[in-house]
Amino acid sequence: MTLQSLVLCSDEKIVRVLRRVLNDLDIAMEPCAEVDLAIQKLSRRRFEAVIVDCDDAEVAGQILKAARNSPSNKKAVAVAIINGQTDVRAAFELGAHFALYKPISAERAKASFRAARALMKCERRRAARVPVEMPVMYRFKSHGPGGTLERTVSSDLSEDGIGVRLARRQGNRGPMHLQFKLPGAKVLVEAEAELAWENPNGQAGIRFIELPDDTRQTLRGWLRKNSPAMEDDPPTHCKLTDLSLGGCYLETSSPFPVRARVELTMKVGQLEVQASGLVRVMHPDVGMGVAFIQRTPEQRKQVESFIDALMKSNGVLPELLVQPDGLEVTLPETSPSDSDWQLEVEDPLLDLFEHKSNLPTMEFIGELRKQRRSEATSETTSTAT
Repeated sequence: MTLQSLVLCSDEKIVRVLRRVLNDLDIAMEPCAEVDLAIQKLSRRRFEAVIVDCDDAEVAGQILKAARNSPSNKKAVAVAIINGQTDVRAAFELGAHFALYKPISAERAKASFRAARALMKCERRRAARVPVEMPVMYRFKSHGPGGTLERTVSSDLSEDGIGVRLARRQGNRGPMHLQFKLPGAKVLVEAEAELAWENPNGQAGIRFIELPDDTRQTLRGWLRKNSPAMEDDPPTHCKLTDLSLGGCYLETSSPFPVRARVELTMKVGQLEVQASGLVRVMHPDVGMGVAFIQRTPEQRKQVESFIDALMKSNGVLPELLVQPDGLEVTLPETSPSDSDWQLEVEDPLLDLFEHKSNLPTMEFIGELRKQRRSEATSETTSTAT
């Protein structure tokens, strides 16, 4: 199924460039010049991307808000068309994930849309529902921990939730606990969830609220095996410029947006390390800052091993590939690398992501360079001592 994009722009030259670029990337484009019509389309159809000319910030805000408020489009990739570097922060504050500068260059637009397309495919795969009938046990938390588990049967399953058939209408829409076994699997899946919708025919949709990492990986693996084939974009090649135990900065012309979850494959010599991360800083056409998601000592140890191997590699440049793993609606209040066993560790790179992410691109890069010189001086002093 072709990826779908909605474009709100009245400039025919920009529309022509976008049509050519999106067509080359197999993304269907629905042009729209009227605000009310665009909002109507967002309420009735699913789009993987919403592209908005931000000349009128109020109109752009209306469209992006309508997308976020639409159940089928709240995770659509939002692309802002802006006049220059000074408008970047305003565009991101409106909710944009990517920014295209006027005049639109086909080459730069294609670089941005390559990253956008990878995220679009990722979100479509996550939302794809696989038909499956299996027993599901559930209990509303308002009934207390000793409440009786009730039984139902599923109709379909995705990474975000499960469709079921209920014997009676539910007046309770609060948190609930689910248990089920995937067909062909032995492990019992347990999830915290909530009733998202139901209809008079007994059909209902349950949304997962929180899934442990191992449970999500199990679910994702089962869905990949049982879903219709969906081609993923190849991993993005990046240049590693800065690395700490808590995160890294990567130079790339196709960075992923802030709030994107990513999977990194880092290789130096014979050592290959897999790490998960969350993009905390993004500079269009330049690069991105990624904070590692480290919830266990083992995950931290992998990063430590990579840093150690990199220091012993005699200047060999590491190979680094990045793939998107979806979008978070909002950034967590604390760094994804925070944990009980790591809270006291200072990390200047994460501190830079946290407190100076709003700096103009070149000023931020300058801060990175200062930090590198400071670390190099500290290492030299330490060696001399």
